[in-house]
Amino acid sequence: MQHRETIFAPTSAREALDVAVADRQSISLADVMETAALQTRVDKKFLLTPAQFAEFTDRLGAEFSVMEIDGLRSFQYRSTYFDTPDFEQYRAHRQGRRRRYKVRSRTYVESKLCMFEIKTKGRLGATVKHRRPQPIEDARQLTPQNLEFAAQVLAEEYGQDVPELAPVLHNSYVRATLVNSTDGERVTSDVELRYSDTAAKVHGPDMVVVETKTGNGRGVSDQALSDLGIRPVSMSKYCLGVAALNPELPANKWSRLMKRHDWARMP
Repeated sequence: MQHRETIFAPTSAREALDVAVADRQSISLADVMETAALQTRVDKKFLLTPAQFAEFTDRLGAEFSVMEIDGLRSFQYRSTYFDTPDFEQYRAHRQGRRRRYKVRSRTYVESKLCMFEIKTKGRLGATVKHRRPQPIEDARQLTPQNLEFAAQVLAEEYGQDVPELAPVLHNSYVRATLVNSTDGERVTSDVELRYSDTAAKVHGPDMVVVETKTGNGRGVSDQALSDLGIRPVSMSKYCLGVAALNPELPANKWSRLMKRHDWARMP
């Protein structure tokens, strides 16, 4: 893919995403799993306007393909996050504790695949994802099998027991995934973020949450973003959702980000 002189000027994050993936070579899910199944990786997050995203993806070369399944190039994701009644893991992320983790259930809507996942922090800050498949009807509950799996992961990773957990947040978004088949580098791009709990609903700003996933944190995509003067942001979709839905909780780490952009409550 050649770098263009004139960058397309999208009017919304979803439009920018659709245009960015329309003409790229496709890669199948099986090939993604073979070449880019990074379960231990360095993740960096970026928040881009639609125009910035168009320029960023324009700079990515032809070695980046877009994941395609049954003719689709963007997909709906739904997640349920589990935390303690006092949001222990939210607080651990806010305070930057090394021994922190996320417990969630993720549903891939179009493929009707559902996974129970625990994300922990490994050496040098790398993210380690532990996952097991589960029935889609279990997506919003913590089953005995998942509790047993969580107990095993937390004992092995941190030598600690599983605390009392309950579903505290549901979220959804649309994602497209670009893959560098040369080295397995991945770029996920999320738009149309929505959050809810038992009391309220909120939606995120009309922006693109870009996450680079590499083995060493110095991928082609990281360099392209750096060249555009776009720096990583300290953000977690889970933590932003919790903070937006629970304004009484301390959120100083993300308050500036939320004030700068439009996080709105839905009727």
